[in-house]
Amino acid sequence: MTTADVAVIGLGAMGSAALYQLARRGMKAIGIDRFDPPHDRGSSHGETRITRQAIGEGAEYVPLVLRSHAIWRELEAQSGECLLHAVGGLILAGERAEGRHHAKPDFLGTTVATARQFGIAHEVLSAEQIAERFPQLILQGDEQGYYEPGAGFVLPEKCIEVQLTLARRMGAGVFTGERVLRLEPTPGGLTVHTSRARYAVGRVVLSAGAWVREFLPLEAFRVHRQVLYWFEPEDPALYAPERFPVFIWLHGPGEDGHFYGFPMLQGSAGVKLAGEQFSRESDPDQVEHTVSSEQIGFIYRHHVAPRLRALGPRCTRTAACLYTSTPDGGFVLDWHPELPGVFVVSPCSGHGFKHSAGLGEAIAQVIAEGRSAVSLEPFSLARFAKR
Repeated sequence: MTTADVAVIGLGAMGSAALYQLARRGMKAIGIDRFDPPHDRGSSHGETRITRQAIGEGAEYVPLVLRSHAIWRELEAQSGECLLHAVGGLILAGERAEGRHHAKPDFLGTTVATARQFGIAHEVLSAEQIAERFPQLILQGDEQGYYEPGAGFVLPEKCIEVQLTLARRMGAGVFTGERVLRLEPTPGGLTVHTSRARYAVGRVVLSAGAWVREFLPLEAFRVHRQVLYWFEPEDPALYAPERFPVFIWLHGPGEDGHFYGFPMLQGSAGVKLAGEQFSRESDPDQVEHTVSSEQIGFIYRHHVAPRLRALGPRCTRTAACLYTSTPDGGFVLDWHPELPGVFVVSPCSGHGFKHSAGLGEAIAQVIAEGRSAVSLEPFSLARFAKR
């Protein structure tokens, strides 16, 4: 039976970051994943993920994303890969917009407030200024905007691959194609039983994403299928990274009242766009990865055609991914209430990847040193017991 100081279960955004940070601290660490990461079965795929330093979900997230940006630059230096592209980020909202995003009210206003609180470079723009700077956008004229030059996107598959590669170099064991069946407490720690083997470990980092409910079946944890779309531009240069930022656009009420997007990467299938839905739950083992023509038609008619110039209806690629969410849209970073020595890292409610490198560091600090430099108190399980 293989032994280790700590086992990381699930090697997506959070798990790969935690394994890397544990290994660099000299801990004997192993990582286990039912698939072969980076893969397209969970929440950490699809070419790009938005990163922004001023966080509309709350000030408690800002220290995590600032550490993530610094760590990604360190990872780039070690690997020679480019992971973080600071192309700028725009958040805009019109008068008809509900203003909520990821279960948080006044998302735009909170973003501005956290930028001021942490001294993050930004501009507050009028509709006229947005239209002048980004002629790709079709505005109603009542929009307000927040522009952050240090925002942009990261490449999720590359981030995961780099961290797993570096973790292996530092002695971490990576076991893929193994499903964890159960966690058995023992006098010295835990035994991790998988479909192939058993592992005796002192601690466990449970970063299983949409499968976290197999180990902590809380009703508060909900899994939602999300769809990503790539549309073909008439002029690719118009949406090139040097001319077009990442964006989040709040334009109406309800969950269909916003969408987000990216510039077109070199070699990409098109301009990547997506909305979000939280009304229909999914079983992570039975997710439909095919996207219907009706879904493509809806996002084009409802979001794209009225708001983005020179972006045609031809959808060149689609992908489905999973959000594992909580009622308040917040993370869970806490010790398992029934399994001693198991630290739960999920759900991330659809906005976790930008924080993942910093979270990996914080998790490793908790496991190795007993506490993290960044406060994790806002992400405790206790908040659900109060409801």
